[in-house]
Amino acid sequence: MAIQFTRNGRKSMLWAQVEAMRRGDVYVEPEHLLLGLLHGEDTGALRLLDRLNLAASQVREAVSVTLRPESAGTRVSSSQLSPVAKKIVEQARRETELTGDDYVGTDHLMLAILKAGENGIDTRDSGGPMALTLMGLTYDRAATAARQSGEERIESETLGDGQSRPAPSNSSRVSGRPGFLKGRCLISINDLSLEEVRALFELTREVKMGRVPDCARNKTLALLFEKPSLRTRATFAVGMTRLGGQHIYLGRDEVGLGNRETPEDVSRCVSRWVDAIAVRTFAHETVECLAEAASVPVINALTDREHPCQALADFYTILEHRSETAGMKFVFVGDGNNVANSLMLLAPRLGTHFVLACPPGYEPLPEVEAQARALAEECGTKFEITNDALAAADDADILYTDVWTSMGQEEESAKRLRDFSSYQINAEMIREAKEDVLVMHCLPAHRGQEITADALDGPFSVVFDQAENRLHIQQALLAAVL
Repeated sequence: MAIQFTRNGRKSMLWAQVEAMRRGDVYVEPEHLLLGLLHGEDTGALRLLDRLNLAASQVREAVSVTLRPESAGTRVSSSQLSPVAKKIVEQARRETELTGDDYVGTDHLMLAILKAGENGIDTRDSGGPMALTLMGLTYDRAATAARQSGEERIESETLGDGQSRPAPSNSSRVSGRPGFLKGRCLISINDLSLEEVRALFELTREVKMGRVPDCARNKTLALLFEKPSLRTRATFAVGMTRLGGQHIYLGRDEVGLGNRETPEDVSRCVSRWVDAIAVRTFAHETVECLAEAASVPVINALTDREHPCQALADFYTILEHRSETAGMKFVFVGDGNNVANSLMLLAPRLGTHFVLACPPGYEPLPEVEAQARALAEECGTKFEITNDALAAADDADILYTDVWTSMGQEEESAKRLRDFSSYQINAEMIREAKEDVLVMHCLPAHRGQEITADALDGPFSVVFDQAENRLHIQQALLAAVL
């Protein structure tokens, strides 16, 4: 199932949002999606209508009468996909499996709207699909016309870099199925190739829709934690349970890594009892030693250097809300910490420009910064570190922050409060960003410090979607490595 949208596909989603905003509608509904597909000059959806002898103007008129006019209501500054519209986007991704395409085009979206009712999505009160039905446009007719178009359909819709690309052959594509990373460790976000990241996102969607079998039956995950945790512990435990397996928690007092026993000896023993190990610790070298000595997959559930699971959940969340990451401006406001490190190493490969706004002296590790700059140059994206947070927020697609004082830095708390006092995500900073900016935080949050309560709970926040997706991404990761 494809993750990315074609360039025209992305534009149609943006136009759908504009159509909703013009009418003062808070949610993008199927009618708005249809109107969004009618923009442009030579898209797959327009060619599909042409083959079915339907004019775009004819469809627009039929759909528009089901909505309130643009002059009605107060124009809103942002519109989000409604639950029905989200299901239609998921169906569009599934349509790519039937057509053999690796990118979601405008024709896939058109087919998904027509298919929605047949797929268990309630569109009975939606005038857009009903208008198409009255015009004689059905899913079967459209699907037949799409199949007849053959390769013409996808080749004319360009990707985000403006270059047409043929779909890669199945033999070169990593499939997002359980076991596709079997036996592998995840210590750094760099351990995954771009294709593996995309495949993991595909598997995460399947997991979230409840379509992944209990592939961990009779298997056990060890949670080897030196740091306390809410989200990480709960999501790994629940994810393993949903896969049919079980977990065992090994806390700091029980194990005493590096005190009672060396990490290598602990790893050799635990590997003989369990099928995978998730490690949440301080020193990154500890998880590296554990992985080197282990005979089962080891997953970095957080170290002082990286937090790969969080970065994966964050970009999956962005894809859910924006359908694409290429060309976006991602601004991280705060400390160049473990979360920032993993995000800046993943962003370039997904086509995302990354800006870190931090006080002097709080930059990331030099070697991590060097890796991020090299990746940005290789991938054609921008990487920047600045001390001006408000300027960095200008035209941002994503505003992200984390606590100013992490575990293990409590003695520095007073100094950090002073140094980071102007690095807060608040209403002023949000006004500098794009109108549809996403506000993100990996939690726990200190309201009134790195982020205000109205920003954390406001209409731009996807913070709790991030928290939910930690479960789905980690369940998919377990399914992939076991």
